[in-house]
Amino acid sequence: MASLAQAHEPLPVSDLQRFLCCHRGSTGHVNQVWPRLYLGDAFTARDKSVLRELGITHVLNAASGRYRINTGPEFYRDLKIDYYGVEADDDANFDLSVYFYPAAQFIRSGLQSYKGRVLVHCAMGISRAASLVLAFLMISEGFSLVDALRSVSEHRDIFPNHGFLEQLRQLDMKLEAKKRS
Repeated sequence: MASLAQAHEPLPVSDLQRFLCCHRGSTGHVNQVWPRLYLGDAFTARDKSVLRELGITHVLNAASGRYRINTGPEFYRDLKIDYYGVEADDDANFDLSVYFYPAAQFIRSGLQSYKGRVLVHCAMGISRAASLVLAFLMISEGFSLVDALRSVSEHRDIFPNHGFLEQLRQLDMKLEAKKRS
């Protein structure tokens, strides 16, 4: 007999990928995927006029660093934007999970600030940045991984690499176990 305390097992990565292939959203440069939370690409992150137009107050760069999308606090100084950079590789072997909680905290803080609007971006806004937005929805809003995927993919075409999806699956299991205890 199965006990209520047994581990929650989210869908396998292959099923999650199939789900994403069937739930296609927009493919623009930037999309609002949650109230006042935008998911975008490097083009958007570097276009200060678009950032002004959107009212962005916080930027989370999931492809930060000298050899990636090299923006930072200095780049946004004239816009008075709070900045958080994550030097992540879009590689299935990269451990993005160490950034899930700090990124979720940064996003939450930005959304709670006066007139806060947050842009989370990487090069294309479909894998690294999307994974951090999904983690935020799971950690801060209590979504399951499938519900987070459904919510974001309604607004933007995303496709985290299989390593990031597995890390998000592990997060989903930990959060579900925490809810049950």
